[in-house]
Amino acid sequence: MITGELKSQIDKVWEAFWTGGLSNPLTVIEQMTYLLFIRRLDELQTQKEQKANLLKKPIEEPLYNESEYELRWSRFKNMDPEVMHKMFTKQDGVFDFLRNVGNRSAAFSKFMKGATFMIPTPRLLAQVVEMLSNIDMNDRDTKGDVYEYLLSKIATAGQNGQFRTPRHIIRMMVDMVQPTVEDVICDPSCGTAGFLTVAGEYIREHYETELYKPEVKEHFQSKMFMGMEFDPTMIRIGGMNLMLHGIENPVLLDVDSLSEANTGFTEKASIVLANPPFKGSLDREAVDGKILSVVDSKKTELLFLALILKGLKLGGRAAVIVPDGVLFGSSKAHMQIRKELIDRHKLEAVISMPSGVFKPYAGVSTAVLIFTKTNDGGTDKVWFYDMQADGRSLDDKRNKIEANDIPDIVSRYQNLSAETLRSRTDKSFLVPVQEIRDKKYDLSINRYKEVVYEEKTYAAPTTIIAEIEDLDNQRAELLKQLKEMLG
Repeated sequence: MITGELKSQIDKVWEAFWTGGLSNPLTVIEQMTYLLFIRRLDELQTQKEQKANLLKKPIEEPLYNESEYELRWSRFKNMDPEVMHKMFTKQDGVFDFLRNVGNRSAAFSKFMKGATFMIPTPRLLAQVVEMLSNIDMNDRDTKGDVYEYLLSKIATAGQNGQFRTPRHIIRMMVDMVQPTVEDVICDPSCGTAGFLTVAGEYIREHYETELYKPEVKEHFQSKMFMGMEFDPTMIRIGGMNLMLHGIENPVLLDVDSLSEANTGFTEKASIVLANPPFKGSLDREAVDGKILSVVDSKKTELLFLALILKGLKLGGRAAVIVPDGVLFGSSKAHMQIRKELIDRHKLEAVISMPSGVFKPYAGVSTAVLIFTKTNDGGTDKVWFYDMQADGRSLDDKRNKIEANDIPDIVSRYQNLSAETLRSRTDKSFLVPVQEIRDKKYDLSINRYKEVVYEEKTYAAPTTIIAEIEDLDNQRAELLKQLKEMLG
């Protein structure tokens, strides 16, 4: 848990960037990402040196050779600001080293395509380096918390239908699908890699002992987590987020997930966790034909559901956030994708979320769909849950409140057999698949939920009129008294 003191330190770094002339939040985070990685490289080199000294052996796969030692964080952090800035900007300097260190097992550098150093002045660079040096990030949890706090400051989120998914909603989805150390977990629209980092935390919490096994550790570090993102800046930020959460070599692909160029996502994932873009439509010609064969549409929210089905292994499961329109849209494409999920695969759950969940970025109403890829049906009953509170206020402030349906959602989903006794007036209930088919595959909870109307009784009109007249008389008497007091 990040402390108030740590938040204050990060806020000071953030303010230094703003007062130094960098006001775009994504640019600030990207530049801080470079600095954090340079610091991380120095830490890794120090660990390699300590191991070599202990074993009396040469350093294994060193990240720095002797001529590059001046490029290490521990060397340049105390330099004169002018000298330090020149160290970053010169040819074969710190930033060039960062972009080219990939051939020495530094996973992050493979995401450095198009990276640009944008800290404009020596004073700002020295100020930020000093502040970051003073932040104690010796353990993985603190590193992850620091970066998550930085990411929470992205005020530009919400553009083009993309916005940061609240971490407690991600955790709910991860708790529902319960990943294991054998899974390959994918997010085809990974952004800052929030779903993947939270899934990694879940694995560490539940499989701590297994992660000591070499083959399990290797799978966790290099194969378990896969993400796709076409924005190079987000790839870098997502890569750093994963690395600071202890996932050193994630599979992050710089590719448009919906295009034919995305060859790395066909029956690869055993779990998909995603919050795909909601807004806009795409050029149909740019979309992979295999996706269009499932749903013939230009709408990204429908195309991503088809993409997820393509990317899942047989028996693989998905938990995906969709806008409400996916649940009840009447177009041919909307019907097509719902029919696909229900008739050809196994749709298990629809969790309807209140519209304030994504504030302040967006007020859109959303739901979580949970389904399993089977290719031969299997939908019997679909579980619906009407989430009314997520532990936060549903206004722009999103302050913590006591009301929270999430623990109940996770608990009930893990024991669906007990849900057969629930009434349609409850928050959750099961609906037979035939009833859904009869209602044209409509997945809106309001089509199935029964509302109990309470009978209210009101006073007779004559009684209400008498009460109004009595109030008028009292007002007139008080006014009379006031006039007498004023003479």
